Amino acid sequence: MRSKSLALIAVSTGLAVAMTACGANTSSGGSSTSDTNTNSGSNGGEKVGVILPETKSSARWEGFDKPLLEKALKAEGLDPDIQNAQGDVQKFSTLADGMINAGVKVLIIATPNSEVGATVAKKAQAQGIKVIDYDRLNLGGTSDYYVSFDNTKVGELQGQGLVDGLGKLAAGKKPAEVIEIEGAPTDNNATLFYNGQQNVLKPKYDSGDLKLVQSQPIEEWDNQKGGQTFEQIFTGNGQKVDGVVAANDGLAGAVITVLKKYNLNGKVPVTGQDATPEGLQAILRGDQYMTVFKPIDEEANAAAKLAAALVKGDTAAADALANGVEKDPKGNREVKSVLLTAQLITKDNVKVVVDEGFVKASEVCVADLAATCGELGIK
Repeated sequence: MRSKSLALIAVSTGLAVAMTACGANTSSGGSSTSDTNTNSGSNGGEKVGVILPETKSSARWEGFDKPLLEKALKAEGLDPDIQNAQGDVQKFSTLADGMINAGVKVLIIATPNSEVGATVAKKAQAQGIKVIDYDRLNLGGTSDYYVSFDNTKVGELQGQGLVDGLGKLAAGKKPAEVIEIEGAPTDNNATLFYNGQQNVLKPKYDSGDLKLVQSQPIEEWDNQKGGQTFEQIFTGNGQKVDGVVAANDGLAGAVITVLKKYNLNGKVPVTGQDATPEGLQAILRGDQYMTVFKPIDEEANAAAKLAAALVKGDTAAADALANGVEKDPKGNREVKSVLLTAQLITKDNVKVVVDEGFVKASEVCVADLAATCGELGIK
């Protein structure tokens, strides 16, 4: 279904990546495991530590990344210890110290911010522990490798999705007025998403086809703040908007809640990301125009294969897997990377996400969407 980038081809060939569930968020932000101090269980192999960032803005970390990483690492004969910092920078550091003292051979980190990530990487490397930045690159850090998606491309998909949606819902209006609700300014991924969006949107702002009302990052990807911020910008613009860039499905849902208050849902294209059950439902209802599908099973498998090579001290194999490069402008360095490919999802191809096992049909095809799912062959 996806056109594979060269990086993905190389990875999938070497990794035998399984196409199963992806890392969906849910609006609840809940966790399947509330006790983050519980190890994932001994597997008899070398220890690998994994620290995930939070559950407040996204439940993908506990609901998808955690079980997928555990499965992938155990399949490589490793003994994973997977814990979640719950958005607490101090807890992240404490968890890292515990794993370093416990003698993990590799540390995989998805951090709340680059500062703590850089500090943790430095401590681990001082003990001879290899560090992999997972999903988020820690700017100014020293991690050995990076595993994620091509996040600039993700932003480009969002920008193109907005343009396509405006073509259908605001055809002929010039300039169409756009509000951008972006991710956390401390998250490098949010910056990359924004950069990708601007690759598509800025020429249209410059030409006068589109008018940017305001672009606003949202601290900590907080959905409630995102909705409040959007409403303030929207009302300050005379309750007018033609399209909304929302950086993920959680923020999109908050925007849609505001649009419903003004009877504008379904009339204004809203972007998203993560292909969550709620986001897919909103797309099927016509309230959200698109999302971005990121198969997190591929990300987990890539991280596990990389960790397995590093545990063996086989840097040549690790380098062969991480044959992409991501620039760290703060650290003035290039990081060896595995960069995977995402896909734009609209109503017409929601079925793809279900068919690949990312979400279950039952999670998407709730009562009011049963007929729509039937028409689209989602089952």
